Amino acid sequence: MTSVPMPIPSRTQFVLEGIKHRILTGQLTPGQALVETELAAQFGVSKTPVREALKTLAGTGLVVMSQYKGVTVRMVDADMAREVYDVRLLLEPEALRRAVRRGAGLEAARDALARSDQAVDTAERSLANREFHRALYTSCGNPLLGRMLDEVRDQAALVSAVAWAANPSWEREAAEHREILRLALEGDADGAAAALHAHIASFVHRAFPEAEDPEAPAP
Repeated sequence: MTSVPMPIPSRTQFVLEGIKHRILTGQLTPGQALVETELAAQFGVSKTPVREALKTLAGTGLVVMSQYKGVTVRMVDADMAREVYDVRLLLEPEALRRAVRRGAGLEAARDALARSDQAVDTAERSLANREFHRALYTSCGNPLLGRMLDEVRDQAALVSAVAWAANPSWEREAAEHREILRLALEGDADGAAAALHAHIASFVHRAFPEAEDPEAPAP
C-alpha cells in the first residue's frame, strides 16, 4: 500500500508560513538563529508547532539544524547559488516551453508581473517575483516537473533576497520578465524558453560571479 502523507496541523502551517515569509522577505537573515521559545512567543503558540515547522523548513533547505548551533537560517554562498540555479536552468525553461506549446493561459504570470511593478517595498516585490516564475511553469502538463521546481523555489528566493540586498537589480529583471512573457503570449515556445534561460543564468552570474558556470565545458 502507498502511504498517504499526513496533513500539517493548522498551527504548524501557520507558523511555517510565517517563518518562511520572514526569511524570504529578509526579516530573518542568513545565519540568524531561530530560537523555539522566542518564535513560540511571537506567534502565540507552544513550542511544538514551532519545532515541527522548523523541521519542515529544514527539509526544504531554508533552515539548517545543527547539534551544536541549533537552528539557523541557511547561509547563501556561491556554491549554494550555483546548485540551486543549475537545477532551475535544467528544468524551468523546458517547463515553460511545454506550457506555451500546450497553449496554457498565463494570466497569473501577467498579474504577478503587474503586482511586482506596483510593489511599494522589497518584500512585496520579492513575493510577486516568485509567483511570476511559478506561473510560467505550473501549467507545463507534468505535475512531477512542477513539484521538482516548487522544491527549489524557496531556496531560489532566498538566493535572490541576499543578492538584491547587496545589489538591487529589479528594473533589469522586470524588463526581462516582460520580454519572457511577451514571447510566451505570442506562442513562441522556444524563444520564451531561451529568454528565460538567459534571465536565470545572467542573474546568478551578476549576483555571484565567483560561482562556477554549471554549463561551462570541462577543461
